Amino acid sequence: MRISTLAAALAATLAAPGFALAQDAAGDPEAGQRVFNQCRACHQVGENARNMVGPVLNNLFGRESASIEDYNYSQAMQDYDVTWTHETFRTYIKDPRGEVPGTKMVYPGLKDDEQITNLIAYLEQFDEDTSDNTSQ
Repeated sequence: MRISTLAAALAATLAAPGFALAQDAAGDPEAGQRVFNQCRACHQVGENARNMVGPVLNNLFGRESASIEDYNYSQAMQDYDVTWTHETFRTYIKDPRGEVPGTKMVYPGLKDDEQITNLIAYLEQFDEDTSDNTSQ
């Protein structure tokens, strides 16, 4: 009986919404930088980042979708209406066109959860006051 109670408590902990954030916090930003290399053709981060085919990804988490003023978002992304959290980003990046039909983003999606966790850890390093000090 005691083991089943512990198992139920563990299962509840793993299913809790905050647990995904704890997993994301453990991501490897260096490995995330390598994942971000797939994104660099369209997106930039860092002090001198500018909009390209896709918007700047500085200060992404906590930001409303389609909220960069000088970027021309698709109507589909304007209608998406989410706040970017680890979970909303994770869902979107796995299948951008499935999550937001009509998006301009042509990337087919990142399916590997560990790579997504690492990408999140990398992107978290960039806010308005940081720069990407990596070689490009």
